[in-house]
Amino acid sequence: MNENNQNIGYVPLMPDGNGGYTPWPDLLTEKELIRFLRISQVSSSENHHNVVEHLKRFRALPRIRICNGVLYPTEAIRKWIEKETNNGN
Repeated sequence: MNENNQNIGYVPLMPDGNGGYTPWPDLLTEKELIRFLRISQVSSSENHHNVVEHLKRFRALPRIRICNGVLYPTEAIRKWIEKETNNGN
């Protein structure tokens, strides 16, 4: 691998629901956040919105309010995941 091109062109992808992939946006909607965090795979809750609300209230999930809506900055979510990771403890 050419050392000069290690990170050039890397774009994180998410499933598009049609068997393909699309780039992750810089700001996620709640529905995209639920997919990003795989909440439906790890939570037994029927209402994934409640899981997100819990993460916002009790775990300081990063978010930004824009025009009466809430979006979740992908990079801040990644840093939050690193901070919240307990290394198996």
